Amino acid sequence: MAPLVIFDCDGVLVDSELLEHGVDAELLGPLGYAASPQELLQRFVGIARTDMYEAVFAELGREMPRGLLDEREKRVWQRCHSDLRTVPGVEEALEALRRRPKCVASSSIPAKLQLKLESTGLARHFAPYVFSTALVARGKPAPDIYLHAAQAVGHAANDCIVVEDSPHGIAGAKAAGMRAIGFTGGSHATPSLAIELRLAGAVLVVDHMDDLPKAIESVVVEMPGAGYP
Repeated sequence: MAPLVIFDCDGVLVDSELLEHGVDAELLGPLGYAASPQELLQRFVGIARTDMYEAVFAELGREMPRGLLDEREKRVWQRCHSDLRTVPGVEEALEALRRRPKCVASSSIPAKLQLKLESTGLARHFAPYVFSTALVARGKPAPDIYLHAAQAVGHAANDCIVVEDSPHGIAGAKAAGMRAIGFTGGSHATPSLAIELRLAGAVLVVDHMDDLPKAIESVVVEMPGAGYP
């Protein structure tokens, strides 16, 4: 059986990380948590937004205002409709991988995840195998979403390759017993990201989607009994 390739969404398929953290900076600044989108990204990349907001208000020592997360989702939804773009080269990479089984495992809530994939035309590459951490008990860096995705598609954990752009995502894939490839081609990537991904357990790191198909093939040949189609 050909290995399953599990893609993160934000920062791997769609260039949404700075877009979403721009909304976070707009909302949190007036409430006493002044940080740029880049600073928020560096601290909270790969973490579910609910967990992020809980951490912020725990640090501030105050209750989160009612309706704040709803307002965030409204603004992000609007920006996704108007401004969201795919990561450069992703369509070509997915076409090159068309014969390999693929799915998405993301920290985005289900409705927003579908919006991101459908509005950018990427849903056709993965449907119906699109999974949100809302389906499992624990978000990344726990392995739950990767194990759920593998089981739903019908693959063993050691028969999966994960593509992630965050150390939390890489750590979760590793905890699931899967091989992970780090990706640093999103606009949010910092100079230190490649090192951080390797330290988290990435077996390879690529900085452009053009290099991803070959990277996946090089990992596949190291997997016992894998490689076809």
